[in-house]
This record gives sequence, structure tokens and C-alpha cells, in this order.
Amino acid sequence: MILEMKVPSPGESIKEVEIATWLVKDGDYVVKDQAIAEVDSDKATLELPAEASGVITLKASEGDAVAVGAVVCLIDTSATAPTTSATPVAEAPKVEEKKPAPAPVPVVANTPASGHASPAAKKILAEKNIEPSDIVGTGKGGRITKEDAVNAVPSMGTPTGGSRGAERQKLSMLRRKVAERLVAAKNETAMLTTFNEVDMTAIYALREEYKEAFKAKHGLGLGFMSFFTKAVVRALQLYPDVNSMIDGQEKVTYDFCDISVAVSGPKGLMVPVVRNAELLTFRGVEAEIKRLALRARDGQITVDEMTGGTFTISNGGVFGSMLSTPIINPPQSGILGMHNVVDRAIVKNGHIVIAPVMYVALSYDHRIIDGRESVGFLVAVKEALENPVEILMDNNPKKALEL
Repeated sequence: MILEMKVPSPGESIKEVEIATWLVKDGDYVVKDQAIAEVDSDKATLELPAEASGVITLKASEGDAVAVGAVVCLIDTSATAPTTSATPVAEAPKVEEKKPAPAPVPVVANTPASGHASPAAKKILAEKNIEPSDIVGTGKGGRITKEDAVNAVPSMGTPTGGSRGAERQKLSMLRRKVAERLVAAKNETAMLTTFNEVDMTAIYALREEYKEAFKAKHGLGLGFMSFFTKAVVRALQLYPDVNSMIDGQEKVTYDFCDISVAVSGPKGLMVPVVRNAELLTFRGVEAEIKRLALRARDGQITVDEMTGGTFTISNGGVFGSMLSTPIINPPQSGILGMHNVVDRAIVKNGHIVIAPVMYVALSYDHRIIDGRESVGFLVAVKEALENPVEILMDNNPKKALEL
């Protein structure tokens, strides 16, 4: 029996996928539920499992866009599984006949005719500060003519002999969709960015004091993301316009905080969502972000795990970024950009001190968020991060960290 395997729907609104990689070859015997291909949708990379065991016939090539519901391969379910043959007898090594080395071919150097230039050519070359010995003449006997001198170009030290190759590669469907969304965000929103700086001294002290106990108790690292997520949730509750989005002629404001977290995966940037972050503890945030990041890294993230989100946090600091203007993740109205932490001179209580400082950036859609809300939101994030024990932990770090 020949089974026609069709492309399943990866999620709502997805009409086609792209064959990223075939994991089997045409004519291979496959086992039911074996991953036979990786397919890219405009939101994620997914594995395509075999629906039955048998010999496979591929009906699409890598890079092909295939409509959802279209036949992507055939599986002959009547074929029997190949049996393992006995250990093959090793062939005797072949002895290559030695061939006589070819006689060396003399190389004749093409040496420029040094000094053999006409008077007019010498004058032009002198004006150009070019030595006659650097020019190969086209005149009789290699003589440098006036035309040779006029066409001569002074050497600017341009390297020669290096690689000049280029490679052309089709963008994956996921990358094309990301590009479309980024251009749309720039063209269809009134995007503006406001900046601030955060003194990370208090967070550094907390992590230094409790990170070992936190890891021993929960098996998780106590990173920056839990502090930033908790600070963002509080700020969204104080400034609900930042937790809103435009839908046609209406503004939709959410009473929950689904925080999208930008992570780098093998196929590029992915933005899984931490659902109902307002209900999570520090441990809950760290555990969920770790789970989503691992699934993104292993290519197992699903469309549902990246759909939705009311606000995004992007941490360019892990790559060393000092400052950036992050692009809104539509249809959301705001995104917070984190950056690297650097010891900087700041003023505290009238004195110049050295402190670990992070620059933060909030990009927002000015159509729905005014300056008061955007600046107030970022100041609220700064206040919470600089006073985490009081504002985020209710003056009880051990209880907040569940130690």
C-alpha cells in the first residue's frame, strides 16, 4: 500500500511550510514516528515524523515551499524492513602503481622592461610618481609608450591573489518572515525609543548572597531575567497602556502579562512567551525561561509557545551590546532592551563612585503610548531594579526566593 504523507498544519493562519532539511534519502526505509524532515514555517522550525513504516519516496526538494495539506512524500508500507547482513569480508588493500613523476616544466617570467620608456612616457610617469620598472610596456620590445603611461594607475597597496568568492543562499521562511515583520514594525508604527540607566549594585549583592542556595534548592541559576521580568510586570501594571495594542480602530488592554523573551536559536531569533508572568515567583520565571530557551536551542519550540505575548524583553547584553534601539515585536506596543553591565563612574550621595551600570532602552508605539507613560514605565523598571528587596521582594529575599 502506498501512503500519501501530507503536510500537517503547524498552527492557525499558516498556509505553507518550507522543506528546510530532509533527514532521510529517497528510497530509505523509515520507521513510524521517525523524524524524516525539518520544515520551516513563518514562526518556527518543526520536525516532520513518518506516519508509517516503509520505503520513502520524496516528492519535494530542500528549499521548496509546500502548501499545508499537499503531498510531501510517499511511503510504501508493504515494503519489508532491510535485514542486517553478515559482517562483510574486508577487501585486500589496493596497491597503487607508482607513476613516474612528470618532468618539471620551465617557467618563463614575464619581467617588465625596466627603463625602456619614451621621453613623453617618462615625464607622465614622473608626474604620477610611478617607476618605469613597475610598468609593462606594449610597444616594440616591451617599450613603454605614452599611452601606457597615461593608462598607468599608481599602486595603492591593494592586495592581490586573495579570495573573491561569494555564496548565494535562499533565506529560510522563518528568516523571511522575521524580515517582513521588522520592516512592517518600522513602517507601520510610530516607533520611538527612550533610555535610562540602572545601577545593578543591589541585584549583584543579592545574587552573590543567595545564588548558591538558590541553585542548591531549585537546580536553577539566579540570573538577571527573573529580576527584569518581575520589574517589567510591576511597571506594566502601573502603566497599562504599555500592555496594550492597537486592533483596527480600537485599543486592546490586557489584565495579564504574557512576556515574550527574545532568545537566539539555531535558525535565528525566536521569541517564546512566558505566560501569566504576573503569577510566577522568581523560581517560576527562571524555570520557564530555561525551559523555553532549551526548546528553542534544540529546535523543539512550537508555534503555540511563540504565539501571543503582550510585551517583549530582549537581552542584547549577552552578546556585549552597550546600547541599542530594539524594534517592536508587532502587534505589541513596547519592547525593553537590556544591555551589558559595565563598571562606570556615577554620583551617589554627592560622591563619585564606581558601580555596575546597565543602560536600558524602551522602544514603544507612540500611537498608543505617550511620553508620560513610556518614561514613567522605564523609571518604574529602574526603581524596582535598584531597590529589589523593598519593591520586588517585600523586604524578605529568602521568602521571595523560596529558600
